[in-house]
Order: sequence, then C-alpha cells, then structure tokens
Amino acid sequence: DRRKLGILLWPLSLLFRIMVTLRNVLYNAGILKSEKFDVATISVGNITVGGTGKTPHIEYLVQLLNKNIRLAVLSRGYKRKTRGYIIADTTSSAAEIGDEPKQIKSKFPDVTVVVDANRREAIKKIVTEGDQTSTPFHAILLDDAFQHRRVIPGLSILLIDYNRPIDEDRMLPVGNLREPEFSKHRANFIIVSKCPANLKPIECRLLTHRFKVYPHQKLFFTTFKYGLPVNVMDSKDVMTLKALKTSAVLLVSGIAEPEPLKDHLKKRAKSLNSLAYGDHHYYETKDIEKIRKEFEAIASENKIIITTEKDATRMREISLFQTYFENKIYYIPIEVEFLYDGKEQFDEKIMNYVKRNKRNIRLLKK
Repeated sequence: DRRKLGILLWPLSLLFRIMVTLRNVLYNAGILKSEKFDVATISVGNITVGGTGKTPHIEYLVQLLNKNIRLAVLSRGYKRKTRGYIIADTTSSAAEIGDEPKQIKSKFPDVTVVVDANRREAIKKIVTEGDQTSTPFHAILLDDAFQHRRVIPGLSILLIDYNRPIDEDRMLPVGNLREPEFSKHRANFIIVSKCPANLKPIECRLLTHRFKVYPHQKLFFTTFKYGLPVNVMDSKDVMTLKALKTSAVLLVSGIAEPEPLKDHLKKRAKSLNSLAYGDHHYYETKDIEKIRKEFEAIASENKIIITTEKDATRMREISLFQTYFENKIYYIPIEVEFLYDGKEQFDEKIMNYVKRNKRNIRLLKK
C-alpha cells in the first residue's frame, strides 16, 4: 500500500532533501554563482510538482504588462522535442517549443516568447536583441523558474495549490515537493491558487497564519474562472451553457491536476466520463483509438469531448483528432481571478516594480 511504499522511498526522499538543501546553501553563500540582470525579471514558479496554475498566472501578467511595455516570456519549453534557444513565432508547433509556450504565443502573438533551458544565457540574448532594436525589452517573465538559482529574479512569485498545501506534503519521491517548505522565503509574493470562489475572509486569515508568511512577503489568493467551451479546431464555435447542460461529456486531459475541471463539469454537463493522462502528454495513435472507443461507448446522441486549453494546443497538430471527432471536441478556457481586494494590490505592486527598474525609469517616466 501507499504507506509501505512511502517507508521504502523515505531514504531516497531524505537524500533528495539533503542534496537540494546543500545546493541552496551553496547558492546562498555565493559558492555557486547566481546572476542578477538590470532588466525587470519576474519569476513565476512553485515548490510542488505540477498543477499549481503557472500558465494562467503567466497569462494574467502578460495581459497586465503587455499594454504598456515590451515584454518577453522565457520558458524552458518542457517536453519539447528540440534543444537550445528558440524564438517562437505563430507557426511554431508544440513539439518545437512546448505546449505552454505555444499556448501563450497563440493567445498573445505580439509578445516575444523564447524557450531555452539555459535561462541565464537566454536572458542575455533577449536583452541584447532588444537593445539592437528601437524598442528594448522592459520586462521578462520567467516561467517555472523558482528552482532556477543561476538567475536572481527581480521579483519572485511562488504559487501554492490550495488543494495541496505544502505544509502537509513531503519531498520527492515520497511526496510532491521539489524542495523543503522553508524555501518559500525566497519569494516576494506567495499566491494560494485554485481557491474556492467563495473562500471566506476567516479562512484567508487562517491560511496567512498557517503558511507563516515572512514580513517581506505579500500573500494573495486566486481562483479560476472557467469560460464556455470553445471548439478546438474552430475558435469561433463557442458552446452555450444551455447546450453544455444537455451534453454527455467525455473529459480528456493531460494535465497534472484535472480534478477542479472535473468538478466544474459535473455541475454543468448532463453526464461526465473522463480519461486522464500524464502532464504534457503527447497523444499517440493508440491513445486516440482508446478515446474514440470511450466516446463511442457513451449512450447518448448528444455527446462531446472536452479537454483543457493546454491539451488543445497539442491536439490541433494531430490530424486524427480532426478525422475522428470533427466538431465534437472542445476546450475550456480558464482565467485567473484575485479574491477580495487582491487584484488592485497585486497589479499596482507589479507595475511599480517594472517602472522602478533602472532600465525603465527613463523609458517609462511619461
């Protein structure tokens, strides 16, 4: 059982904790070198493996900042089938740059999206290329960079999943923690993500006390706002809530935490079946055949497949999804919403940091 497996894996978990702690000590002492840049750099990351909502929060920051400044998003491009430094364009595939960078580039085509595992060198290239144009970059968003100690971000945002609190978790491989809980001290902002929309003020105060937020940190609470289903192959085709309520749904997901989406659909669809794959899963022919069989087995004339926005970026590039399911496959878009007065405070602090950055004072004075 899980308890016995946990006991067997405990020595590995302890060894991993020691190695990660030693690595952080070496960086903190300056023995391992970190570099800070004069361009505004905002890191969004987590301590828990997968599923804290990094991409929707990156997209929130893009929407906030892209109106006023020239912005770049830098990601390692997890599970892409290429290597090295790549500047994405609108024709880049998920296989070339990764599904999350592809999603961001598709939604914000005027934003520079770069993938590179060596983020320190990538930042240098981004800054150099920007300085050689008439419009230098004012800010760089670093996706999933909390553990990337070779770069010291100007502002660090740590996400904690409301449903998976880090004080109840353990280090890998027993639990899901990439590093010990006390590492959260490196963050400037901590966001408790995926909160219930009706989170009570008393619970916010209890969580603030529970997570032992340091004086230099600010705690925020966010929830996900789910949109209406959008056709994966035709973004102009948006399903109404009334149509969803009369549909039998097969949820197909390749994300770390599909439960919140399942809960959302249970309340809104006629019925719900689900197939869950690993995070960033690349669908092969055998997977699509299984999806097809599951879909055909649903005893309803009015049935659809629903997936996530991240999965949709990969599915569009696989012709069998179009062949088998035509206009029967939709994704649910999500947006981040701050609870209580968090949005105004968060937006103001982000904008003030970017404006105060020494590269931007002259550029953004007006």
